[in-house]
Order: sequence, then structure tokens, then C-alpha cells
Amino acid sequence: MVIDGFEKLTLLDYPENIACIIFTRGCNLRCPFCQNSTILEFDKKKPGFTEEEIFEYLEKRKNILDGIVITGGEPLLQPDIKEFIKKVKKYNLKVKLDTNGTNYLKLKELIEEKLVDYVAMDIKNIFEKYPLTTGIKDINTENIKKSINLLKKNNVDYEFRTTIIKKHHIFEDIENICKIIGKESKYYLQNFVESENVLEKNIEGYEDEELVNWQEKLKKTYPKLKIRGQ
Repeated sequence: MVIDGFEKLTLLDYPENIACIIFTRGCNLRCPFCQNSTILEFDKKKPGFTEEEIFEYLEKRKNILDGIVITGGEPLLQPDIKEFIKKVKKYNLKVKLDTNGTNYLKLKELIEEKLVDYVAMDIKNIFEKYPLTTGIKDINTENIKKSINLLKKNNVDYEFRTTIIKKHHIFEDIENICKIIGKESKYYLQNFVESENVLEKNIEGYEDEELVNWQEKLKKTYPKLKIRGQ
């Protein structure tokens, strides 16, 4: 595993669990609103954290932590992620995986082997807008559709989420995403927040009140639609 970042404690990133977070290096998308632009390239030579450092920490904190969050970048690009998670499981910890859903087969394998306990999948936009919203002109969305349907089978706890920016999202996009994922899926809207590491400058989110207005319009049909942070 090529691990770029490590946060030793979070009370927010894994619902109802005390966890640590690792950030894997490398991503196959180039979303303009990405907050982790410094770890998009799969550069093994860049200094990072070793697996040994992570497991030493887990050994010390295994009676305090409930789980670990594996995020990125895109963690499912890591060829040895399955072996890494198996080692994590020896500490009796839950595993939350953050993914963009492009590696359907790897996600399916991890779920079927019960190696992940919670999956948070980003839905970048309606499928017609994926090339624009991901920065990949020829992106194939078929695996993303398969990953959505896989999670909807409810064999693992999961959520979907979309980061909202004015440039790429309108209310009708969110309404259509809701129709795709269905009313039984947890779905979070995350308003874009500016930071120094954002991949593209001069983009902005909506006013919080506008997202609340969207939620109000949709909540009767999609009661599990929420705004992250509220």
C-alpha cells in the first residue's frame, strides 16, 4: 500500500465509530473540486507512511479504536489493498472504505469476502456529466453504475455522497441521482469548501440555504437525503 497521509483519530469520518484514517496515493479521476490534489499521482518515491508504522499504531490503540477509514486518492487502485485489510482485521477493527466506484470488481470482492464494514461511494454527478465533473473525457461509467447497484443490494452498510459546486450541479441533477439510488439509500450532499489544495481554482459551492431548499423539495420522496454537517 502506498500511504500518503495518516490521521490518528477522527470522531467524524466513520459514523458512530472512533477511527483513524489513512490516505492512499493515486487516483484515476481529476475532479476539479478535489481537496486532495497533492496525492493524485501514484508516486512511490514520495515520502509517506509505511504499513509497519500503521500497524504499530493499531497495536497500541486497538482497545480504543473501533475502526479504520481507508480513503484517498482512490484506495481500490492499490493492488495489495485486500491483503492490507486482512491484516487490519486481525486487530478486530471495522473497515470503512471511501471509493469513487470505478473498480467494481475489486469492490465486489471485498464486500463478498466481508472485508469491509461500511462503504462511502462518491457519485460525482449524473452520468451524462461525468466527463465534465471528473476531468476524464472518455470515462466509462458502466462500472460506476454496477457499483451503485452492488451497494443497493444492502450486503454492506453504505452511503452515497456528492460534492456540490455551482459550476457543475443544478437541482435537477441531484433529483436524478436520487432516482438512480432510490429512497432506501443514505445520500449526503456535501457543499464545496475552498482550500489551498483544491485542484481547480475559482470554483464555488452554493449558499447553505440553497442546499437546504433542495433537501426540502426532495425529502418527502427521499427521506434519507441529508446535508453533511447539518
